[in-house]
Amino acid sequence: MSNGPNTFDIVILAAGQGKRMQSRLPKVLHRLANRPLLEHITRTLYELIPDKKPIVVYGHGGEQIQKTLGHLSVEWVLQSKQLGTGHALQQALPYLQSPQVLVLCGDVPLISGDTLKKLISTTTVDALGLVTANFPDPSGLGRIVRDEAGHVQDIVEEKDASEKQRKIKEINAGIYFFPTELIKKGLPTIENNNAQQEYYLTSILSQAIQNKYPIHTIQPNAIEEVQGVNDRIQLSHLERYLQKQLAEKFMRQGVTLSDPARFDVRGDLSVGQDVTIDINVIVEGYVKIGNECVIGPHTVLRNVILGDRVEIKAHSIIDGAEIAADAIIGPFARIRPGTVLASRTHVGNFVEIKNSNIGEGSKINHLSYVGDSKIGKQVNVGAGTITCNYDGVAKHRTIIGDHAFIGSNTQLVAPITIGEGATIGAGSTITRDAPPNQLTLCRTQQRSIPHWQRPQKKEE
Repeated sequence: MSNGPNTFDIVILAAGQGKRMQSRLPKVLHRLANRPLLEHITRTLYELIPDKKPIVVYGHGGEQIQKTLGHLSVEWVLQSKQLGTGHALQQALPYLQSPQVLVLCGDVPLISGDTLKKLISTTTVDALGLVTANFPDPSGLGRIVRDEAGHVQDIVEEKDASEKQRKIKEINAGIYFFPTELIKKGLPTIENNNAQQEYYLTSILSQAIQNKYPIHTIQPNAIEEVQGVNDRIQLSHLERYLQKQLAEKFMRQGVTLSDPARFDVRGDLSVGQDVTIDINVIVEGYVKIGNECVIGPHTVLRNVILGDRVEIKAHSIIDGAEIAADAIIGPFARIRPGTVLASRTHVGNFVEIKNSNIGEGSKINHLSYVGDSKIGKQVNVGAGTITCNYDGVAKHRTIIGDHAFIGSNTQLVAPITIGEGATIGAGSTITRDAPPNQLTLCRTQQRSIPHWQRPQKKEE
Protein backbone atom coordinates (compact mmCIF):
# COMPACT_ATOMS: atom_id res chain seq x y z
CA MET A 1 0.00 0.00 0.00
CA SER A 2 1.36 3.40 -0.89
CA ASN A 3 -0.49 4.86 2.08
CA GLY A 4 0.93 3.77 5.43
CA PRO A 5 -1.23 3.29 8.55
CA ASN A 6 -0.13 6.68 9.90
CA THR A 7 -1.51 8.53 6.87
CA PHE A 8 -5.15 7.65 7.53
CA ASP A 9 -7.68 6.97 10.28
CA ILE A 10 -10.41 4.31 10.23
CA VAL A 11 -14.06 4.87 11.14
CA ILE A 12 -16.70 2.12 11.28
CA LEU A 13 -20.30 3.33 11.28
CA ALA A 14 -22.18 0.91 13.55
CA ALA A 15 -25.04 2.91 15.10
CA GLY A 16 -27.96 1.54 13.09
CA GLN A 17 -30.88 -0.21 14.76
CA GLY A 18 -31.66 -2.65 11.96
CA LYS A 19 -35.45 -2.59 12.16
CA ARG A 20 -35.85 -5.19 9.41
CA MET A 21 -33.96 -7.73 11.54
CA GLN A 22 -37.06 -7.79 13.81
CA SER A 23 -34.81 -8.15 16.84
CA ARG A 24 -34.00 -6.57 20.17
CA LEU A 25 -30.34 -7.26 19.39
CA PRO A 26 -28.38 -4.40 17.75
CA LYS A 27 -27.78 -5.25 14.12
CA VAL A 28 -23.98 -5.33 14.32
CA LEU A 29 -24.21 -8.00 17.06
CA HIS A 30 -26.06 -10.49 14.88
CA ARG A 31 -23.76 -13.38 14.16
CA LEU A 32 -22.17 -14.60 10.97
CA ALA A 33 -20.21 -17.86 11.38
CA ASN A 34 -20.82 -17.33 15.12
CA ARG A 35 -19.04 -13.95 15.20
CA PRO A 36 -20.79 -10.57 15.49
CA LEU A 37 -20.91 -8.70 12.18
CA LEU A 38 -18.78 -5.90 13.58
CA GLU A 39 -16.07 -8.32 14.70
CA HIS A 40 -15.64 -9.61 11.14
CA ILE A 41 -14.71 -6.12 10.00
CA THR A 42 -12.31 -5.44 12.85
CA ARG A 43 -10.54 -8.77 12.33
CA THR A 44 -10.01 -7.90 8.67
CA LEU A 45 -8.63 -4.51 9.67
CA TYR A 46 -6.30 -5.99 12.30
CA GLU A 47 -4.80 -8.30 9.68
CA LEU A 48 -4.49 -5.47 7.15
CA ILE A 49 -3.33 -2.68 9.46
CA PRO A 50 -2.40 -4.20 12.85
CA ASP A 51 -1.10 -0.96 14.36
CA LYS A 52 -4.22 1.15 13.73
CA LYS A 53 -7.10 1.31 16.22
CA PRO A 54 -10.44 1.79 14.40
CA ILE A 55 -12.99 4.35 15.62
CA VAL A 56 -16.42 2.73 16.03
CA VAL A 57 -19.44 5.03 16.01
CA TYR A 58 -22.15 3.23 17.95
CA GLY A 59 -25.68 4.17 18.96
CA HIS A 60 -28.63 1.80 19.22
CA GLY A 61 -27.95 -0.77 21.96
CA GLY A 62 -24.63 0.87 22.70
CA GLU A 63 -24.12 -0.59 26.17
CA GLN A 64 -24.83 -4.08 24.87
CA ILE A 65 -22.44 -3.58 21.94
CA GLN A 66 -19.60 -2.46 24.18
CA LYS A 67 -20.22 -5.30 26.65
CA THR A 68 -20.29 -7.97 23.95
CA LEU A 69 -17.33 -6.58 22.01
CA GLY A 70 -15.31 -5.19 24.89
CA HIS A 71 -12.37 -7.36 23.82
CA LEU A 72 -11.95 -5.42 20.58
CA SER A 73 -9.16 -2.87 20.33
CA VAL A 74 -11.24 0.07 19.11
CA GLU A 75 -12.11 3.66 20.05
CA TRP A 76 -15.81 3.88 20.94
CA VAL A 77 -17.69 7.04 19.92
CA LEU A 78 -21.38 7.56 20.72
CA GLN A 79 -23.99 8.80 18.23
CA SER A 80 -26.78 9.57 20.68
CA LYS A 81 -29.35 10.30 17.97
CA GLN A 82 -29.36 8.32 14.73
CA LEU A 83 -29.71 11.07 12.14
CA GLY A 84 -27.96 9.42 9.22
CA THR A 85 -24.51 8.39 8.07
CA GLY A 86 -23.30 11.96 7.65
CA HIS A 87 -24.27 12.78 11.22
CA ALA A 88 -22.60 9.56 12.41
CA LEU A 89 -19.27 10.46 10.84
CA GLN A 90 -19.55 13.95 12.34
CA GLN A 91 -19.30 12.36 15.80
CA ALA A 92 -15.86 11.01 14.87
CA LEU A 93 -14.44 14.30 13.56
CA PRO A 94 -12.68 15.28 16.82
CA TYR A 95 -10.76 11.98 16.71
CA LEU A 96 -9.42 12.33 13.17
CA GLN A 97 -5.73 13.27 13.10
CA SER A 98 -4.51 11.91 9.75
CA PRO A 99 -4.74 13.33 6.20
CA GLN A 100 -7.19 10.62 5.07
CA VAL A 101 -9.94 8.54 6.61
CA LEU A 102 -11.22 5.10 5.65
CA VAL A 103 -14.96 4.79 6.36
CA LEU A 104 -16.72 1.40 6.57
CA CYS A 105 -20.18 0.17 7.51
CA GLY A 106 -20.67 -2.09 10.51
CA ASP A 107 -23.29 -4.15 8.68
CA VAL A 108 -21.08 -4.96 5.66
CA PRO A 109 -19.07 -7.75 7.32
CA LEU A 110 -17.26 -9.51 4.49
CA ILE A 111 -15.27 -6.73 2.88
CA SER A 112 -11.90 -8.29 2.12
CA GLY A 113 -8.43 -7.08 2.92
CA ASP A 114 -7.56 -7.28 -0.79
CA THR A 115 -10.35 -4.88 -1.72
CA LEU A 116 -9.39 -2.43 1.01
CA LYS A 117 -5.74 -2.63 -0.04
CA LYS A 118 -6.74 -1.77 -3.59
CA LEU A 119 -8.88 1.16 -2.45
CA ILE A 120 -6.17 2.57 -0.18
CA SER A 121 -3.24 2.06 -2.55
CA THR A 122 -4.95 3.58 -5.60
CA THR A 123 -6.52 6.63 -3.95
CA THR A 124 -4.17 9.61 -3.68
CA VAL A 125 -4.34 12.02 -0.77
CA ASP A 126 -6.18 14.64 -2.84
CA ALA A 127 -8.81 12.20 -4.18
CA LEU A 128 -12.01 10.57 -2.95
CA GLY A 129 -12.12 6.78 -3.28
CA LEU A 130 -15.20 4.61 -3.03
CA VAL A 131 -16.16 0.98 -3.50
CA THR A 132 -18.97 0.21 -5.93
CA ALA A 133 -20.45 -3.01 -7.30
CA ASN A 134 -22.85 -4.10 -10.01
CA PHE A 135 -25.83 -5.85 -8.41
CA PRO A 136 -28.30 -7.90 -10.49
CA ASP A 137 -31.01 -6.58 -8.16
CA PRO A 138 -29.97 -3.24 -6.65
CA SER A 139 -33.29 -2.67 -4.86
CA GLY A 140 -32.97 -0.57 -1.73
CA LEU A 141 -29.39 0.53 -2.46
CA GLY A 142 -27.88 3.85 -3.46
CA ARG A 143 -27.05 4.15 -7.15
CA ILE A 144 -23.87 5.48 -8.74
CA VAL A 145 -24.73 8.11 -11.35
CA ARG A 146 -22.07 8.67 -14.00
CA ASP A 147 -21.78 11.09 -16.93
CA GLU A 148 -21.25 10.02 -20.54
CA ALA A 149 -17.49 9.88 -19.97
CA GLY A 150 -17.97 7.50 -17.05
CA HIS A 151 -17.10 9.99 -14.32
CA VAL A 152 -19.04 9.75 -11.07
CA GLN A 153 -21.53 12.59 -10.83
CA ASP A 154 -23.66 11.61 -7.85
CA ILE A 155 -24.78 8.91 -5.45
CA VAL A 156 -28.58 8.78 -5.21
CA GLU A 157 -30.44 6.87 -2.50
CA GLU A 158 -33.24 4.73 -3.90
CA LYS A 159 -36.01 6.67 -2.15
CA ASP A 160 -34.71 9.86 -3.78
CA ALA A 161 -33.97 8.29 -7.19
CA SER A 162 -35.89 8.85 -10.42
CA GLU A 163 -37.27 5.94 -12.43
CA LYS A 164 -34.29 6.18 -14.77
CA GLN A 165 -31.82 6.20 -11.91
CA ARG A 166 -33.45 3.17 -10.30
CA LYS A 167 -32.56 1.15 -13.39
CA ILE A 168 -28.86 1.67 -12.69
CA LYS A 169 -27.19 -1.55 -11.51
CA GLU A 170 -24.04 -0.01 -10.05
CA ILE A 171 -24.48 0.55 -6.32
CA ASN A 172 -22.67 2.39 -3.57
CA ALA A 173 -21.12 -0.03 -1.06
CA GLY A 174 -20.82 2.60 1.67
CA ILE A 175 -17.04 2.18 1.89
CA TYR A 176 -15.06 5.38 1.30
CA PHE A 177 -11.53 6.72 1.45
CA PHE A 178 -11.86 10.46 2.08
CA PRO A 179 -9.43 13.33 2.36
CA THR A 180 -9.95 14.35 5.98
CA GLU A 181 -9.93 18.01 4.95
CA LEU A 182 -12.95 17.43 2.70
CA ILE A 183 -15.15 15.89 5.38
CA LYS A 184 -14.10 18.33 8.11
CA LYS A 185 -15.15 21.21 5.89
CA GLY A 186 -18.14 19.51 4.30
CA LEU A 187 -19.95 17.57 7.02
CA PRO A 188 -21.09 20.60 9.06
CA THR A 189 -22.75 22.05 5.93
CA ILE A 190 -24.78 19.08 4.64
CA GLU A 191 -28.57 19.23 4.83
CA ASN A 192 -31.31 16.66 5.40
CA ASN A 193 -33.74 17.71 2.68
CA ASN A 194 -34.41 14.18 1.44
CA ALA A 195 -37.09 11.52 1.78
CA GLN A 196 -35.50 10.11 4.95
CA GLN A 197 -34.77 13.53 6.48
CA GLU A 198 -31.32 12.25 7.31
CA TYR A 199 -27.86 13.69 6.86
CA TYR A 200 -26.37 11.54 4.11
CA LEU A 201 -22.64 10.97 3.96
CA THR A 202 -23.04 10.78 0.18
CA SER A 203 -23.76 14.52 0.15
CA ILE A 204 -20.01 14.95 0.49
CA LEU A 205 -19.69 13.64 -3.07
CA SER A 206 -21.42 16.70 -4.52
CA GLN A 207 -19.03 18.91 -2.60
CA ALA A 208 -16.08 16.89 -3.87
CA ILE A 209 -17.24 17.36 -7.46
CA GLN A 210 -17.75 21.09 -6.96
CA ASN A 211 -14.29 21.41 -5.45
CA LYS A 212 -12.77 19.34 -8.27
CA TYR A 213 -11.54 16.44 -6.15
CA PRO A 214 -10.71 13.43 -8.32
CA ILE A 215 -13.17 10.60 -7.66
CA HIS A 216 -11.81 7.08 -7.91
CA THR A 217 -13.87 3.88 -7.76
CA ILE A 218 -12.94 0.22 -7.41
CA GLN A 219 -14.99 -2.97 -7.36
CA PRO A 220 -14.58 -6.08 -5.18
CA ASN A 221 -13.93 -9.58 -6.50
CA ALA A 222 -17.38 -10.75 -5.33
CA ILE A 223 -20.53 -8.77 -4.61
CA GLU A 224 -20.93 -10.59 -1.27
CA GLU A 225 -17.97 -8.56 -0.02
CA VAL A 226 -20.09 -5.42 -0.11
CA GLN A 227 -23.50 -6.87 0.63
CA GLY A 228 -25.03 -5.33 3.72
CA VAL A 229 -27.11 -7.21 6.26
CA ASN A 230 -30.54 -5.64 6.62
CA ASP A 231 -32.63 -8.72 7.34
CA ARG A 232 -32.18 -12.35 8.25
CA ILE A 233 -32.50 -13.50 4.65
CA GLN A 234 -29.43 -11.47 3.69
CA LEU A 235 -27.64 -12.75 6.79
CA SER A 236 -28.40 -16.33 5.76
CA HIS A 237 -27.12 -15.70 2.23
CA LEU A 238 -23.81 -14.37 3.54
CA GLU A 239 -23.53 -17.30 5.96
CA ARG A 240 -23.70 -19.81 3.12
CA TYR A 241 -21.31 -17.74 0.99
CA LEU A 242 -18.77 -17.49 3.81
CA GLN A 243 -19.02 -21.20 4.65
CA LYS A 244 -18.43 -22.04 0.99
CA GLN A 245 -15.29 -19.87 0.98
CA LEU A 246 -14.03 -21.53 4.16
CA ALA A 247 -14.72 -25.03 2.84
CA GLU A 248 -12.74 -24.31 -0.33
CA LYS A 249 -9.89 -22.85 1.73
CA PHE A 250 -9.55 -26.03 3.82
CA MET A 251 -9.86 -28.33 0.82
CA ARG A 252 -6.92 -26.47 -0.74
CA GLN A 253 -4.99 -27.21 2.47
CA GLY A 254 -5.50 -30.95 2.08
CA VAL A 255 -8.83 -31.63 3.76
CA THR A 256 -11.33 -34.02 2.17
CA LEU A 257 -14.90 -32.86 2.79
CA SER A 258 -17.61 -35.39 2.02
CA ASP A 259 -19.98 -32.53 1.21
CA PRO A 260 -18.59 -28.96 1.39
CA ALA A 261 -22.14 -27.62 1.64
CA ARG A 262 -22.63 -29.50 4.92
CA PHE A 263 -19.58 -28.28 6.83
CA ASP A 264 -19.65 -25.22 9.10
CA VAL A 265 -16.71 -23.38 10.65
CA ARG A 266 -17.76 -21.00 13.41
CA GLY A 267 -14.36 -20.10 14.79
CA ASP A 268 -10.67 -20.61 13.97
CA LEU A 269 -9.66 -23.93 12.45
CA SER A 270 -6.12 -25.20 11.90
CA VAL A 271 -5.74 -28.49 10.01
CA GLY A 272 -2.98 -30.88 9.06
CA GLN A 273 -2.74 -32.90 5.85
CA ASP A 274 -4.96 -35.77 4.71
CA VAL A 275 -7.80 -34.96 7.09
CA THR A 276 -11.21 -36.41 6.20
CA ILE A 277 -14.38 -34.71 7.45
CA ASP A 278 -17.81 -36.24 6.91
CA ILE A 279 -21.13 -34.41 6.61
CA ASN A 280 -22.71 -32.03 9.13
CA VAL A 281 -19.56 -31.43 11.15
CA ILE A 282 -19.57 -28.14 13.11
CA VAL A 283 -16.34 -26.47 14.24
CA GLU A 284 -16.58 -23.82 16.97
CA GLY A 285 -14.04 -21.73 18.86
CA TYR A 286 -10.39 -22.65 18.35
CA VAL A 287 -9.88 -26.12 16.87
CA LYS A 288 -6.62 -27.73 15.78
CA ILE A 289 -6.74 -31.02 13.88
CA GLY A 290 -3.58 -33.03 13.27
CA ASN A 291 -2.57 -35.05 10.22
CA GLU A 292 -4.66 -37.98 8.93
CA CYS A 293 -7.55 -37.47 11.33
CA VAL A 294 -11.01 -38.77 10.43
CA ILE A 295 -14.04 -36.85 11.69
CA GLY A 296 -17.33 -38.73 11.45
CA PRO A 297 -20.72 -37.29 10.52
CA HIS A 298 -22.83 -35.09 12.80
CA THR A 299 -19.90 -34.24 15.06
CA VAL A 300 -19.29 -31.01 17.01
CA LEU A 301 -15.71 -29.91 17.71
CA ARG A 302 -15.47 -26.95 20.09
CA ASN A 303 -12.14 -25.64 21.41
CA VAL A 304 -10.38 -28.93 20.71
CA ILE A 305 -6.84 -30.04 19.92
CA LEU A 306 -6.55 -33.36 18.09
CA GLY A 307 -3.25 -35.14 17.57
CA ASP A 308 -2.38 -37.13 14.44
CA ARG A 309 -4.58 -40.01 13.27
CA VAL A 310 -7.38 -39.38 15.75
CA GLU A 311 -10.72 -40.86 14.71
CA ILE A 312 -13.93 -39.22 15.91
CA LYS A 313 -16.92 -41.40 15.09
CA ALA A 314 -20.45 -40.24 14.31
CA HIS A 315 -22.61 -38.06 16.56
CA SER A 316 -19.88 -37.16 19.03
CA ILE A 317 -19.49 -33.83 20.86
CA ILE A 318 -15.93 -32.87 21.81
CA ASP A 319 -15.72 -29.68 23.86
CA GLY A 320 -12.69 -28.12 25.52
CA ALA A 321 -10.53 -31.24 25.26
CA GLU A 322 -7.07 -32.26 24.16
CA ILE A 323 -6.79 -35.65 22.48
CA ALA A 324 -3.44 -37.22 21.60
CA ALA A 325 -2.47 -39.31 18.59
CA ASP A 326 -4.24 -42.50 17.52
CA ALA A 327 -7.18 -42.11 19.89
CA ILE A 328 -10.62 -43.38 18.87
CA ILE A 329 -13.71 -41.55 20.12
CA GLY A 330 -17.38 -42.43 19.68
CA PRO A 331 -19.86 -42.93 18.26
CA PHE A 332 -22.23 -40.89 20.45
CA ALA A 333 -19.48 -39.84 22.86
CA ARG A 334 -19.43 -36.61 24.82
CA ILE A 335 -16.07 -35.21 25.89
CA ARG A 336 -16.46 -32.16 28.11
CA PRO A 337 -14.09 -29.33 29.07
CA GLY A 338 -10.91 -30.08 30.99
CA THR A 339 -10.47 -33.56 29.50
CA VAL A 340 -7.07 -34.76 28.29
CA LEU A 341 -6.87 -38.11 26.50
CA ALA A 342 -3.46 -39.67 25.98
CA SER A 343 -2.43 -41.54 22.85
CA ARG A 344 -4.24 -44.74 21.78
CA THR A 345 -7.15 -44.19 24.17
CA HIS A 346 -10.59 -45.53 23.24
CA VAL A 347 -13.77 -43.79 24.32
CA GLY A 348 -16.87 -45.51 23.00
CA ASN A 349 -20.59 -45.07 22.53
CA PHE A 350 -22.61 -43.12 25.09
CA VAL A 351 -19.57 -42.37 27.24
CA GLU A 352 -19.28 -38.96 28.91
CA ILE A 353 -15.98 -37.66 30.27
CA LYS A 354 -15.50 -34.38 32.13
CA ASN A 355 -12.39 -32.71 33.58
CA SER A 356 -10.37 -35.92 33.54
CA ASN A 357 -6.99 -37.25 32.41
CA ILE A 358 -7.09 -40.62 30.71
CA GLY A 359 -3.76 -42.43 30.33
CA GLU A 360 -2.18 -44.03 27.28
CA GLY A 361 -4.02 -47.03 25.85
CA SER A 362 -6.89 -46.92 28.35
CA LYS A 363 -10.40 -47.85 27.24
CA ILE A 364 -13.82 -46.62 28.32
CA ASN A 365 -15.96 -48.14 25.65
CA HIS A 366 -19.60 -48.28 26.74
CA LEU A 367 -22.26 -46.31 28.60
CA SER A 368 -20.05 -44.78 31.30
CA TYR A 369 -19.57 -41.45 33.09
CA VAL A 370 -16.10 -40.36 34.18
CA GLY A 371 -15.81 -37.00 35.93
CA ASP A 372 -12.99 -35.28 37.85
CA SER A 373 -10.77 -38.32 37.48
CA LYS A 374 -7.22 -39.36 36.77
CA ILE A 375 -6.97 -42.71 35.03
CA GLY A 376 -3.60 -44.34 34.38
CA LYS A 377 -2.25 -46.35 31.47
CA GLN A 378 -3.86 -49.48 30.02
CA VAL A 379 -6.93 -49.26 32.23
CA ASN A 380 -10.15 -50.97 31.17
CA VAL A 381 -13.35 -49.33 32.38
CA GLY A 382 -16.34 -51.62 31.92
CA ALA A 383 -19.79 -50.71 30.64
CA GLY A 384 -22.04 -48.75 32.93
CA THR A 385 -19.27 -47.49 35.22
CA ILE A 386 -19.91 -44.23 37.08
CA THR A 387 -17.50 -42.08 39.02
CA CYS A 388 -19.73 -40.53 41.70
CA ASN A 389 -17.84 -37.25 41.88
CA TYR A 390 -20.48 -34.90 43.35
CA ASP A 391 -21.85 -35.14 46.86
CA GLY A 392 -24.38 -32.35 46.44
CA VAL A 393 -21.95 -29.68 47.64
CA ALA A 394 -18.48 -30.31 46.23
CA LYS A 395 -16.73 -32.25 43.48
CA HIS A 396 -14.25 -35.01 44.42
CA ARG A 397 -11.57 -36.84 42.46
CA THR A 398 -11.26 -40.46 41.47
CA ILE A 399 -7.77 -41.86 40.86
CA ILE A 400 -7.29 -45.16 39.05
CA GLY A 401 -3.80 -46.64 38.76
CA ASP A 402 -2.16 -48.18 35.69
CA HIS A 403 -3.46 -51.54 34.40
CA ALA A 404 -6.54 -51.52 36.62
CA PHE A 405 -9.67 -53.35 35.49
CA ILE A 406 -13.04 -51.85 36.44
CA GLY A 407 -15.91 -54.31 36.04
CA SER A 408 -19.20 -53.37 34.43
CA ASN A 409 -21.93 -51.58 36.35
CA THR A 410 -19.55 -50.25 38.98
CA GLN A 411 -19.97 -47.10 41.04
CA LEU A 412 -16.79 -45.48 42.36
CA VAL A 413 -17.76 -43.05 45.12
CA ALA A 414 -15.18 -40.24 45.22
CA PRO A 415 -12.87 -39.29 46.74
CA ILE A 416 -11.34 -42.67 46.04
CA THR A 417 -8.17 -44.31 44.78
CA ILE A 418 -8.04 -47.60 42.90
CA GLY A 419 -4.56 -49.07 43.10
CA GLU A 420 -2.33 -50.11 40.21
CA GLY A 421 -3.34 -53.45 38.73
CA ALA A 422 -6.48 -53.64 40.88
CA THR A 423 -9.60 -55.43 39.70
CA ILE A 424 -13.05 -54.22 40.71
CA GLY A 425 -15.74 -56.85 40.46
CA ALA A 426 -18.74 -56.11 38.28
CA GLY A 427 -21.77 -54.63 39.98
CA SER A 428 -19.82 -53.17 42.89
CA THR A 429 -20.31 -49.91 44.73
CA ILE A 430 -16.84 -48.98 45.98
CA THR A 431 -16.69 -46.39 48.76
CA ARG A 432 -13.15 -46.98 50.08
CA ASP A 433 -9.75 -47.12 48.43
CA ALA A 434 -9.01 -50.41 46.63
CA PRO A 435 -5.49 -51.88 47.10
CA PRO A 436 -3.25 -52.61 44.09
CA ASN A 437 -3.18 -56.00 42.41
CA GLN A 438 -6.18 -57.38 44.32
CA LEU A 439 -9.80 -58.12 43.52
CA THR A 440 -12.17 -55.79 45.32
CA LEU A 441 -15.91 -56.21 45.16
CA CYS A 442 -18.95 -55.21 47.13
CA ARG A 443 -22.17 -57.13 46.51
CA THR A 444 -25.13 -58.25 48.57
CA GLN A 445 -25.74 -61.99 48.70
CA GLN A 446 -27.91 -63.24 45.89
CA ARG A 447 -31.03 -65.09 46.90
CA SER A 448 -34.19 -66.41 45.31
CA ILE A 449 -37.64 -66.40 46.95
CA PRO A 450 -39.69 -69.54 46.26
CA HIS A 451 -43.42 -69.43 45.59
CA TRP A 452 -43.25 -65.68 44.90
CA GLN A 453 -45.76 -64.42 42.35
CA ARG A 454 -45.65 -61.27 40.37
CA PRO A 455 -48.63 -58.94 41.12
CA GLN A 456 -51.40 -59.11 38.54
CA LYS A 457 -53.45 -56.21 37.23
CA LYS A 458 -57.09 -56.28 38.28
CA GLU A 459 -59.54 -56.64 35.44
CA GLU A 460 -61.92 -53.71 35.18
